[in-house]
Amino acid sequence: MQKNENESYISLNALTQFKDKDGHYNFTADKKAVELYIENVIKPNRMTFKDEKDRIDYLVKEKYYDPSILNKYNEDFILDLLKFAKKQNFTFKSLMGAMKFYKSYALMTDDKKMYLEDFSERVVMNALFLGGGDKNLAKKLVSDITSNKFQPATPTFLNAGKLRRGEYVSCYLLRVEDTMESIARSISTSLQLSKRGGGVALCLTNLREKGAPIKGIVNQASGVVPVMKLLEDSFSYANQLGQRQGAGAVYLSVHHPDILSFLDTKRENADEKIRIKSLSLGVVIPDITFKLAKENKDMALFSPYDIKREYGKSMTDISITAEYDNLVNNPRIRKTFTSARKLFQTIAELHFESGYPYILFEDTVNYRNPHKKVGRIVMSNLCSEIAQVSTESSYKEDLSFDKIGNDICCNLGSLNIAAAMEDASHFGELVENSIKALDHVSRSADLSCAPSIEKGNRENHAIGLGAMNLHGFLSINHIYYASKEAVDFTDIFFYCLSYNAFKASNKLAKEMGTFKDFKLSEYADGTYFEKYLKEEKQPKTEKVKELIKKYGLYIPSVKDWKDLSESIKKYGIANSHLLAVAPTGSISYLSSCTPSLQPVVSPIEVRKEGKLGRVYVPAFRISDDNYEYYEKGAYEVGPEAIIDIVSAAQSHVDQSISLTLFMTANATTRDLNRAYIYAFKKGCISIYYVRIRQEVLDGSEHYDEDQVIKSASDKKKDKNFHCTGSSECEACML
Repeated sequence: MQKNENESYISLNALTQFKDKDGHYNFTADKKAVELYIENVIKPNRMTFKDEKDRIDYLVKEKYYDPSILNKYNEDFILDLLKFAKKQNFTFKSLMGAMKFYKSYALMTDDKKMYLEDFSERVVMNALFLGGGDKNLAKKLVSDITSNKFQPATPTFLNAGKLRRGEYVSCYLLRVEDTMESIARSISTSLQLSKRGGGVALCLTNLREKGAPIKGIVNQASGVVPVMKLLEDSFSYANQLGQRQGAGAVYLSVHHPDILSFLDTKRENADEKIRIKSLSLGVVIPDITFKLAKENKDMALFSPYDIKREYGKSMTDISITAEYDNLVNNPRIRKTFTSARKLFQTIAELHFESGYPYILFEDTVNYRNPHKKVGRIVMSNLCSEIAQVSTESSYKEDLSFDKIGNDICCNLGSLNIAAAMEDASHFGELVENSIKALDHVSRSADLSCAPSIEKGNRENHAIGLGAMNLHGFLSINHIYYASKEAVDFTDIFFYCLSYNAFKASNKLAKEMGTFKDFKLSEYADGTYFEKYLKEEKQPKTEKVKELIKKYGLYIPSVKDWKDLSESIKKYGIANSHLLAVAPTGSISYLSSCTPSLQPVVSPIEVRKEGKLGRVYVPAFRISDDNYEYYEKGAYEVGPEAIIDIVSAAQSHVDQSISLTLFMTANATTRDLNRAYIYAFKKGCISIYYVRIRQEVLDGSEHYDEDQVIKSASDKKKDKNFHCTGSSECEACML
């Protein structure tokens, strides 16, 4: 490729940020950039074949494609499916989408010099895998994926149909118990899972605190931080054939005695011996912590070692909120105290420094848990959208299992809201196809390297169908993101998604059987569905009523829900969990749409792509006509608007939603604390990252605490800032 060819498509892409002489934005320049990129970069480096049969034969012979996937179909069908895929005339809607596909997903020769697939061919391999031998489903999936209605998550889309590959599964969650064997086994399992390309989260709450006894000898335990260091090194070592770096997260209850040391590992000025650079941190916060902060009281930190001895249960397996007073008053349980408000202040400071920690609201998630009789939800995953029950494993001294508990994996994919609505008459079929596809991933994954996860997957077949491009859909329909109409539409869309997802899993159960503990769930007795039997659901705003009518989306009635609930009581559902909304960062670029449920950062996002420099990413179908609906991005609309959207969706999502908070350069730790409280009160289950505008860092990588405190003080003096000066003032609550 010649230099001027490289510059031509980059230059065209750069024009999207400018207006032409008539004052119109030059968004068409990006589409021309795509054409040049394909013509000048991809086609000259595409291996050519006589025909598709020749290509397939070559890829099987050279061990690129897995013949066991292809052998489920006859040759004529595969060749016809490839022709069908080509007839869909898929084109990338943005330069970023094309670059993302060819840099991250397309199959290449082992020397990384030649491309062996285009988008439609990658889609066909996904459809053949996800179809599981069902020709009709495979053809539907080709249509759904090429039309951007459904997009499998990165591990599935990347690996489907390949012989040398990682796993199809997106994420894994592991409990770590308070034994050396459990710690060692968790590290080795994390290595194995990272090798296969999944993100791994681990719950450290049950590990005894620093200074706890070992074999009755006091002040011997090292606490959680050394285990975090071991895990960080493990994740940095493992990667999936150089394609995806190992990635890990650790979760800890805020009532664990090591919580402040745990958080300090992310401080910019932390000692290198304890500093955690690449491992993600998450905290688990029960309701009692908010209550203590509101009352400006100290919070007790309880020894997990003593809890296990006293209760016969691990710390994660009891409700800290329910047992708080008993734990405080029990002299046999050692405890230390810290200010609850200081804890929240520390969390906010770290969000300014690093964006961490993630937050899981412990009682909210367990109150909504439809599997209460099986166990508790004690953690989330690397992207904070998974919420499932895990149970304890125990090990022998040789690290073999004494008892295999249930750990967690989840198989993800996302609907494109705009594309799904544009074919709303087939919305139920789209959801059914997607649920079948994700269910097949759960039944095809080889998780033998992690027996507790394998057991959890085999017994639950948990999946997480999500959605993306909400802001895109709202904007092309002239609805502002920060509006009651946006919340209203989100509520209706996820109401319909939930109904059709349960209906699809119920249909699957008739064929495949139910997940193992279905009879213990709130689905079996109908409790979970009672909220849908109280009143007929309809849009609350005129704009959304018109929108639903325009697109023809069917809203299930109370009778529909009642009939479905009765069918589920009789036949069950195939999957213990069905919905989860992931961040969709990578696949939303691939589909050239807005990520997840969040607003765009700006109408034209700027990304730095290695040697190419800046690449400009126009928002979904942006035009002069709808530009104003993108103009107020994530930082401008503020955290409350995003929380309102997520809260509306969360009421219908059985797991969680990756909720990112965006704060302006003027934000203070108090503003962050208010956002935590608002998310908590609105029933959100988790908070993913907190993003602060770069200006808050004042051009450096260091957080200016003095400046933030000064800003907080200034805000309090502002005549429009109401503060009662008491613990009842929400602004001062933390």
